[in-house]
Amino acid sequence: MTTLDIETLKSWIGRSERHSAVIRPDPMAMMSATLGGSADLPRDGTPLPAAWHWLYFLKPTPRGDLGLDGHAALGEFLPPVALPRRMWAGGCFDFRKPIRIGESVNKVSSISKIERKSGRSGELCFVTVRHELFVADELRLIEDHDIVYREDTAVTQSAPLPPGGAEMRETVIPDPVLLFRYSALTFNGHRIHYDADYCRDVEGYPDLVFHGPLTATLLLDLATRRAGKRALAKFSYRALSPLFVDKPFTIALRFDGQDRLILWAETPEGRLAMSAEAQL
Repeated sequence: MTTLDIETLKSWIGRSERHSAVIRPDPMAMMSATLGGSADLPRDGTPLPAAWHWLYFLKPTPRGDLGLDGHAALGEFLPPVALPRRMWAGGCFDFRKPIRIGESVNKVSSISKIERKSGRSGELCFVTVRHELFVADELRLIEDHDIVYREDTAVTQSAPLPPGGAEMRETVIPDPVLLFRYSALTFNGHRIHYDADYCRDVEGYPDLVFHGPLTATLLLDLATRRAGKRALAKFSYRALSPLFVDKPFTIALRFDGQDRLILWAETPEGRLAMSAEAQL
């Protein structure tokens, strides 16, 4: 059992970093092609689909600065949480105005919350990072990103059942090429997405793990298509159970009132992999 020095970790709250990027057309075209869409380069002024800003502001961490899991070593911007497993737990978006191809965007990231909890997998530490994206002085997007750190103990609890009443359902085939391309597009070195031996021998997963942010991106795309001409105002999501390579899963949506969409991803066994909610 690891004992976290939570007071020391909380001293990271308020720490911030800044990055800038020009929203180039190439990553958008490559992401579209990866998801089966057009590979044509978008024109300047084309709105970036929701969450596709994750293709930009990528940090080129040198190989020698990576940890065993392929992520950047801790203790610089992110706090040095003394737990070996790091996962994308969820987050929420406040969409103010679209970000467009050709714009220069400034991203301000800050540690907003650090919490210690206990679960069936042992000790947990949740770190929330707030990202604010600006074009000139105009705030376009606020994202709160939740990261969870946990012990090596295997998680065996069963995920809950998904909600019913879906009006849209689609099957996703998580083949190895899709996982590889998304890791490449987001410069994601986490070995759970490409190193099957590491997944089984170190992290205890049966096979390669499908990316949590890609699941959220697919749910956002489903919400955008259902919204039609209406814009998404807010979106929140929570990862509950992993999805794996070559195991087809389902994404679904239910309209729940005038301005609210309930969304989810189901495991092949019919359990809840990710829950989400969109506000129009």
